[in-house]
Amino acid sequence: MISLVRDVPPQPTTRQPILAMRSVSRRFGSVQALDQVDFDIFPREIVAVVGDNAAGKSVLAKMIAGVYPPDSGVIYWDGVPTNIPNPSAAQDLGIATVFQELALCDNMTIVQNLFLGRELSRSLAIRDNYMEEVARNVFAELGAKMPPVRTPVAGLSAGQRQTTAIARAMLGSPRVVVMDEPTSSLSVTQTAEVLNLIERLRDLGYGIMFISHTMSDVQAVADRIVVMRHGRINGEGLMAEVTYEDIIAAITGVPNELTRATKARGPLPAPVELTTLNARLPLPDRLHTSQRQELLHDGTYDRR
Repeated sequence: MISLVRDVPPQPTTRQPILAMRSVSRRFGSVQALDQVDFDIFPREIVAVVGDNAAGKSVLAKMIAGVYPPDSGVIYWDGVPTNIPNPSAAQDLGIATVFQELALCDNMTIVQNLFLGRELSRSLAIRDNYMEEVARNVFAELGAKMPPVRTPVAGLSAGQRQTTAIARAMLGSPRVVVMDEPTSSLSVTQTAEVLNLIERLRDLGYGIMFISHTMSDVQAVADRIVVMRHGRINGEGLMAEVTYEDIIAAITGVPNELTRATKARGPLPAPVELTTLNARLPLPDRLHTSQRQELLHDGTYDRR
C-alpha cells in the first residue's frame, strides 16, 4: 500500500536543502523574468513565495517543474547539480506540482482522476478495487474529508477539487511539492481545509513551495517566506520573525530591515552533496535571529 510519509533519519550535520537553485536566470525576449535567483526548498518546511504580478513567482515554480529550463545558473538536487529538462524529468526526480489550472475531468470519478494515465493493472485487467483502496488510503493519510472515491468530480466543491489535485500529485511519491495559488478561488471554510492539508504534508516530511497573494494564508502556514520583486529575491526570512508590514514593504520595493538583511547576505554557497537528508534539524542558521521557532520531539514546529 502507498504511504505518504516522507520522514527520513536525522544526521549529525547541518540540514541541507532537497532542492537548491543558485544564480538561476531566465529571459523571455526583452523581459528578464528571473535574475540571479538563489532559492532553497528544505524537507519538513513550507516556504512561501510572494510578490506582485510579474515578480517571477510562477516562472520560478515552472522552472522547478521542468516547464522552463534556466538560461544560466545551477539547480541542485540533494546537493548534486542536475537538469530538469521537462515535467516528466521533474516527476521522476521527486517534484510534484499543483498549478492553478487543476486539469481535472468532470465526467470521471475521483479515483479515475487520481490514476488517469497511470491506471494500475494486472494481466491486462484494470485493478479498480485496489485503486479505490489506494485512493482512500491517500485521503486518510492527508486527513482530508472527501466523499466516496467513486463520486464524479463534477459534484465536488472547489476545495474538494483542490484536494483531489493534491492527492493526485502525491501518487508520484514526490519529496517536493510546488503549489501555485492553491486557495485563490476557495471560500473561507475551503481555504482552511486546504491550508490544513498543506500543513499535514509538511508534517509528513515534504518540502512545500507555497505561492500565494493572500498574506493571511501565508502567515497562517509558512515557516519561511521569500519575497520576489522584478525577478529577484528582495527579502527572505523566518515567518515568525517578519511582520505584515515587512512583507508589504519588500513587495513594493520600500527598503526595510528584511530587504537590507537579505541584500547583506549576498549569494548563497552551493549546497553540500548528501546521501541522506535530515528532516528534523532546525531551519538553516543563516535565517535565524531568535529562538522563537523550535522543533518538538516529533519534528513539528512549536509556534510560540
